[in-house]
Amino acid sequence: MTVLTDTIDTAGLPASAGARTPDHALLAERALRARRLVVDMAASPRGCHLGGSLSVLDILIAGLHRASSGDGTEVVLSKGHAAAGLYAALYVNGTLPENPAPLYGMAGHPYTGHPGPKVPGVRFPTGSLGHGVPYAAGWAMARRLGGLPGLGIAVTGDGELQEGLVWETCQVAAAQRLGNFVLVVDRNGGQNDGMVADVSPLPQLAARFAAFGFETAEVDGHDFDALTAVLSGDRSGATRPLAVVADTVKGKGVPAVEGKAASHYVTIDAARAAKWKRAIR
Repeated sequence: MTVLTDTIDTAGLPASAGARTPDHALLAERALRARRLVVDMAASPRGCHLGGSLSVLDILIAGLHRASSGDGTEVVLSKGHAAAGLYAALYVNGTLPENPAPLYGMAGHPYTGHPGPKVPGVRFPTGSLGHGVPYAAGWAMARRLGGLPGLGIAVTGDGELQEGLVWETCQVAAAQRLGNFVLVVDRNGGQNDGMVADVSPLPQLAARFAAFGFETAEVDGHDFDALTAVLSGDRSGATRPLAVVADTVKGKGVPAVEGKAASHYVTIDAARAAKWKRAIR
């Protein structure tokens, strides 16, 4: 069987040409501040999902920047255990009025281990893996049925793709021709039980999405030019959903934990947090 698909040519993205968009410096500065906040949350009494929060952070910052245009785009963090990354991203882009790091995990505050709608900028609660993907697809469908612009952007992880609900949603999104639905995979190669390749490998991931009827793109998930380019379109005329496979590094930005499965959930003391924050560049 031959699968016909439209693949976005990422070789034409600005980053590949060595150019930087005007937004690059702004988003990079936000990412630097946000990574330090995530490390602060790892130094809370309860710790946090450090590795995945740091790997997904640039995707979230780029997605929220896209949503800040005010066209009705919604970003849903389906891998809700990376809530620390989401809170940090929401704070540095001005959505949260208070620094979430000192309040993370504290009774009486909404900054829990998985995000809920009591947090400004969070429309859907996520945590049970796979559920945020259909939330975002439903948002995209609602916008289209209402004749409204805007995307439904779901941010998932490669470990989360083991959930059948993700693929059920992909099937429906393609059948309903939801061109305004974008699924971004934070492909950091790790999950709770180790490395994805050792648990449930995902070879030819872009081709899998193409077989479901998606347009596809593969990008560096830490390159703001590539991320903003692939998320920038309004897709109002698109008839096929888009899957973006973003290659990332678990623990990105903290040399002591980069690429290590052990960074999945971390609790550290204040001295180590200060050392790690100094190393972030």
